[in-house]
Amino acid sequence: MAHSTQPIRPIHFILGGSAFALLLLLTLGTVIALWWHAETSVALTPSDWSIIQFTIVQALASASISILIAIPTARALSRRNFRGRQFILTIMGAPFILPSIVAILGILAVWGRSGYVSDLMANFGVGPINIYGFGGVVLAHVFFNIPLATRIFLQGWSAIPIEHFRLSAQLGINTAGITRHLERPMLHAAVPGAFLLIFLLCVSSFTVALALGGGPKATTIELAIYQALRFDFNLAKASQLAMIQFALCVILGGLTILLSKPIHFSQGLDRKVERWDAHEIQYRIFDVFILTIVCLFLFLPLYSVFIRGIIPLFTLPSTVWVAALNSITVALLSAIISVAMALTMSALIIRMAHKYQTTSQAMEIVSFLTLAASPFVIGTGLFVITFPFISPFTIALPVTALVNAAMSLPFSLRMILPAMIRAESHNGRLADSLGMQTWTRFYIAIWPRLRRPVGFSAGLAAALSMGDLGVITLFAPPDVATLPLIMYHMMSSYQLEAAAGVALLLVSLSLALFWIFDKGGRLEHNLR
Repeated sequence: MAHSTQPIRPIHFILGGSAFALLLLLTLGTVIALWWHAETSVALTPSDWSIIQFTIVQALASASISILIAIPTARALSRRNFRGRQFILTIMGAPFILPSIVAILGILAVWGRSGYVSDLMANFGVGPINIYGFGGVVLAHVFFNIPLATRIFLQGWSAIPIEHFRLSAQLGINTAGITRHLERPMLHAAVPGAFLLIFLLCVSSFTVALALGGGPKATTIELAIYQALRFDFNLAKASQLAMIQFALCVILGGLTILLSKPIHFSQGLDRKVERWDAHEIQYRIFDVFILTIVCLFLFLPLYSVFIRGIIPLFTLPSTVWVAALNSITVALLSAIISVAMALTMSALIIRMAHKYQTTSQAMEIVSFLTLAASPFVIGTGLFVITFPFISPFTIALPVTALVNAAMSLPFSLRMILPAMIRAESHNGRLADSLGMQTWTRFYIAIWPRLRRPVGFSAGLAAALSMGDLGVITLFAPPDVATLPLIMYHMMSSYQLEAAAGVALLLVSLSLALFWIFDKGGRLEHNLR
């Protein structure tokens, strides 16, 4: 942590403290509100235990399959250099930004009853695939999490110095030996953390369960919370389930931190040298096979969304464009709130580190509380808090933007805080010696090093908010909708062509917002 020579001014306490207070309200405050309303003395019913069991089992299956597929995929990408490799790595980041409901529509186009795979199976006299239920939920989660796990393991392979592979070649160690002595130790360190992270994401997933689950035997905790509020208006039941999910996420988050171990190898020279292992034909065939299967699995749904949505895009009803305006408004507001909170919290953390390092470290840890609370837990808590004073349905869009900003805050803070530390370390002392005041100092000395991470953070927050189908389902009245919500309604009423048009519009707007913010952060800083 860089030590700042700047004193802690009242403006830092006001802005940074307000951001921290808002974060605590959205996390611990909503949890306390849920605990107050939860009927902890009421025993869980067999149906509740079935929901908890399904949530855990589908997360276990999804995380296990994702890890088992990602390991050979990452290994193939790490030891093969071929034309198009960088394109594959770039596209693998798409599911993270891609709106969940859009990806689900693409999955239905490939794996649904009238999808490509079912049509192919019909030629052999086999019935169509039933995509709904446990299998569909796991399939969608695997689609989202294979790229994440692959990128995690690729970082692990990159941490192995190329000199170790050169030494293995000089000693005549074959591929099996390299796997045993180099790759397995890396995987022993990386797999537990990656598994628990994906498990956590699958536990708190809502859109996938809403679109592909939902039956009595395929309901997750988040979906049960939604049903308790929207259909039964049972605040006690929703609070009880939300408390269970929060506790489960906290435990999983703690285990992720404890079991995520750094990968220790000796320092190499960072040379890009061809690897000598895996030249045998069987390894080449296997690498080509696994990369082909994974690419088809990931790219076909994206391709189908684009192809099926082009024509319906130009015949969408006016309600879709109103929903698009609502989505853009929520996304912009979410991006502004997320970046503002990250900037003010980073400034306070850095200044507190000079005299109160322990407090500063605690504040940094607290800033990641939203990783333990899912959007639905926060949304349910806000519903409980606001209901006695104002109808939550009248503030649907602002609340949605606020919760989305909180959920993207850890990503924004993780990018902005290190950049601000470097800016203070390199330019802060010089600015202080020149006697620059607060705002001039920030604009001239600090901002030039922040504009790129700020632009990327704002674009990421806006893109994630555009595709959110969580909190809006709790708060939205009948006459207010966002693009993901109106798309879900179309899919529920089997208007798949119109839904494909909305999907293409949603993807285009999400990518456009991300590109605009990211590009804006890369513009040269002009001093005036």
